[in-house]
Amino acid sequence: MEQPRSGLAWLAMRRDQPGNAAQRLRELALGQLPLTHDAFHQLQPWRAAAHLEELLMASGVLPLIDKYICSFQRWLPGHLASISDAEHVKTVRLFATWRVLPALRDRAEHSHITPGVRRNAAEQIKYATTFLHWLATRDRTLASCRQSDIDAWFTENTEHGRTRLRPFLNWAIQSRRCPRSLSLPPMKASRRAALTEDERLAALRRLLTDAEIPQILRVAGVIVLLYAQPLTRVVRLTIDDLVHDGEALFLRLGEPPSPVPEPVASLLLAHIEDRDNMNTATNKASRWLFPGRRASQPCRPDHLSALLNEIGIPVAAARGAAIRQQLLEMPAPVVADALGYHDKTTARLLNEGGAAWSRYASGDHG
Repeated sequence: MEQPRSGLAWLAMRRDQPGNAAQRLRELALGQLPLTHDAFHQLQPWRAAAHLEELLMASGVLPLIDKYICSFQRWLPGHLASISDAEHVKTVRLFATWRVLPALRDRAEHSHITPGVRRNAAEQIKYATTFLHWLATRDRTLASCRQSDIDAWFTENTEHGRTRLRPFLNWAIQSRRCPRSLSLPPMKASRRAALTEDERLAALRRLLTDAEIPQILRVAGVIVLLYAQPLTRVVRLTIDDLVHDGEALFLRLGEPPSPVPEPVASLLLAHIEDRDNMNTATNKASRWLFPGRRASQPCRPDHLSALLNEIGIPVAAARGAAIRQQLLEMPAPVVADALGYHDKTTARLLNEGGAAWSRYASGDHG
């Protein structure tokens, strides 16, 4: 690292506390701690162990595995140990092994796992556990569950609870652990109201002019407000996604790359020259536009979202306002290609906004 003193200070931290980094490295060197992911998942304090595990993956000592899968596998044994009924433990473990973990691994292989996906996986397990206990209070098991039980649960619980339990019930029905005749009530779609265009422009103006706001929040907020990007995608942008063409700057979100107007271009370039978390071994050669504090990882989108909300930029509402404004100015397929959306998504948003293809002028617009 460019400043070795930072690494030495890290090794010297918490010398009087068990599980510090220096102790773990000594145990690895002496062969007292196996160099495996499973061994690291049993260690406490888990945060310190996870940080060291990610540094070892980043340096090629341990094989790469998604950190959120590691986090889930570290959390699951503790949750299972908290369940008193042995049959419930068996059922929840089977659900985690054959439905939740494969879904996480498939997501990691084809895309990436976000903090929200990891949180959702844990909540599926928690709600499955709660449902089994609730059935027991009604003198029911999963095998004897009736339609009236399903209906009662869905009536008593919030939409959040219903959504989180649904994967468990689908798995139980498909695997014949409960009657296949059971049916689940349909899901309800709910969407937050977007900012008005005046509110979106006021937020943009503030981010571009208020130097008191931390630069990382200014840059992330502007990308959301201009290009309608979710923070899960914003944090995975790299400096290579900024494309120079002469004096013009473009941001690669889809094809073709989107132009970056001034003064946004100057703000982005200034941010690249002064990115956070670049002075330690964690991200010393990071290409992330928003490097995180963990090895080879970008910032957490939920952390950025919380910080933006604190300064008055509601991310979901801002993103909704931005995509609707784009659809007013360009055909839905063009917006989808340029901003990396699915064309069905932009078409749906266009219809929800009361617009139609008939509003576009006829003719060749090539």
